[in-house]
Amino acid sequence: MVSIALLAILWRAVGGGDALGSLAGADPVWLTLALVMLSLQTLLSALRWKVTAKALGQRFTVWQAVREYYLAQFINQSLPGGMVGDAGRAVRARHQAGLLRASQGVVFERLSGQVVVFAVMTVTFAVTALAPGGLNWPVWVRSFIVPLIIVGMTAPLVFWLGGMLPGPQRRALDNLWDALHRSLLAPKVLGWQVLLGLGTTACTLSAFAFCARATGTELSLVELLGIVPLILFTMLIPISVSGWGLREGAAAALFPLAGESASDGLAASIAFGLVFVVAVLPGMMPLLKNRRNKR
Repeated sequence: MVSIALLAILWRAVGGGDALGSLAGADPVWLTLALVMLSLQTLLSALRWKVTAKALGQRFTVWQAVREYYLAQFINQSLPGGMVGDAGRAVRARHQAGLLRASQGVVFERLSGQVVVFAVMTVTFAVTALAPGGLNWPVWVRSFIVPLIIVGMTAPLVFWLGGMLPGPQRRALDNLWDALHRSLLAPKVLGWQVLLGLGTTACTLSAFAFCARATGTELSLVELLGIVPLILFTMLIPISVSGWGLREGAAAALFPLAGESASDGLAASIAFGLVFVVAVLPGMMPLLKNRRNKR
């Protein structure tokens, strides 16, 4: 209901007819390129999960990782919150190292990808806010992006402050840090995490840019790196189905910073959401196969 209500409000507020016209005339070539990028993003994310899980004592094949990742993404696109599929991925991978390690592998893998997106957004914001001729960030955007950046950059202090906690709490935090370090920061995995994180980020941002191009909007590199990560971060707020409504609202609000209309942002975001749905359809295959086996 949240997604439907937000989309209905946006449709009336920012010119749904114009957005519908842009969607109706969308270039299939650019949409196909966006589909390729999102499919590649899923494959790279599955490889990142395999690297992360291996450092925590789990071993599975690339095919198993890809199959599980597609299934998780399909479920995340189908149910509210956007995390149910990842929880199921952890439960099904628990047999080798236990549910705790399996859950950490899933959470740390998602965290690794978000850290790279956050870094891209932070660097772009800093450069464009300070450099002449950069993006003109209005006060209302600065009022939430600056605290977001501060919180993100000071989050590692939690582990340092954890040294002041009593024994059991400190040991729990130390164990968490040990798992985080082994799976993301150890020398043998850090390079892979950075490389795969940059790859998944590039694929996702490119897919959104291609959807915008398909609906008639061409974003510059600076606009893409500065605005689109903010739009995608709204998908993490667990009050809608796969970010529908929230993502479109952010796109409608932020596209004017690039000199485009709010309806252009609405059309680009809807196109991205629809292409994303198509990109995760292979995740139906394990469900259908399981159903046939039960019969």
